[in-house]
Amino acid sequence: MTGHRCRFCAEDIDDTFVDLGRSPLANSFVPPERADIDEPVYPLQAYVCRACGLVQLPQFEPAASIFDQYLYYSSYSESWLRHAEAYAAEMMARATLGATSEVIEIASNDGYLLQYFRRAGIRVLGVEPASGPASAALAKGVATRTCYFGRDTAAMLRAEGHRPDLIVANNVLPHVPDLNDFVAGLRILLPETGRITLEHPSLLHLIEQVQFDTIYHEHLSYFSLATAETIFRAHALRVFDADELPTHGGSLRLHVCHEAASPTPSPALDGLRRREAAARLHQAETYRDFRERVAAKRETIRDFLVTARRAGKTVLAYGAPAKGNTLLNYCGVTRELIPFTVDRNPHKQGLLLPGTHLPIRDPSALLAARPDYVFILPWNLKDEIIAQLPEVRAWGGQFVVPAPVLSIVS
Repeated sequence: MTGHRCRFCAEDIDDTFVDLGRSPLANSFVPPERADIDEPVYPLQAYVCRACGLVQLPQFEPAASIFDQYLYYSSYSESWLRHAEAYAAEMMARATLGATSEVIEIASNDGYLLQYFRRAGIRVLGVEPASGPASAALAKGVATRTCYFGRDTAAMLRAEGHRPDLIVANNVLPHVPDLNDFVAGLRILLPETGRITLEHPSLLHLIEQVQFDTIYHEHLSYFSLATAETIFRAHALRVFDADELPTHGGSLRLHVCHEAASPTPSPALDGLRRREAAARLHQAETYRDFRERVAAKRETIRDFLVTARRAGKTVLAYGAPAKGNTLLNYCGVTRELIPFTVDRNPHKQGLLLPGTHLPIRDPSALLAARPDYVFILPWNLKDEIIAQLPEVRAWGGQFVVPAPVLSIVS
């Protein structure tokens, strides 16, 4: 990123956080008829800004190239639906939401979350740029605008009379090319008495648990609490509470209000600030140690797959998440080591994974093949996946979970 500037504070930036080589876009699934056509690959090298601490990737493709035909549908994960339902119930109580309230979600996907507010009689509106998931939301009766969010969209919604009591932005801030435009939009749309909650992976957890596979080109930014607070403060917004969540291997849910609003900072917020300071998140030696542990983890994964093949054992993968494509490409996995993967999402079945070209099949193909090992690529959903596949244990198969450390589950 030499010669580039930080996407938040515009300082020059060239300090490496981690270098994962060259890789295709993690969600650029390949139709079989295009398997012989060279895929574009880009450096998967994350950098850190010395001034504000934002860990970030360069943007190689416009957002439309990634999200207009986005194949991720939130509702295919049962545990994510349970997470969304629990969140809705919690926020209805915490923010005293009722029939006169409005909830707007940015990057609302297929209506996985807003459906629960709607069932409770609360007015909802989703803002979702991907036409496929947006159509699925509309089919559920969840009102949805198919557009990107920023200052202009916020001003349009405000002019239409929207005054949301709650704005939700789950796992969208890391994808945003223009952070200042997006956060300024939140400030425009948020009423003086409203609140915003945002969920995104925690930089602290990423480093502590060596979650290098959560780094991919579509994730442009990686946030510590300290950096997030700096960004919101620059737009007259304030973080007043933070929840640490198990989702995606460790996420933060930040509660944000207007700078002059009444909520007082929570003890949890202060505790997380102290933990980040103790972890020395923004020190050069912390990043050096992380890079060394990433390289060691790569060798551990490759050693397992090569040893299994030499022993005549079969390994098949489960899932086709973006994080899985980072892991497979960085570790140099081929179809000799893992012949194919399976996924419940029918929109991905029949396609090939980017880079490795592992075929994506229906889960019934895994049951028919009866592999010795099932390598779980969406490791954050391991409990859900293992529960869905009791047949694997019945034939003596085992599950392989690559994070936080590679482990075998019998």
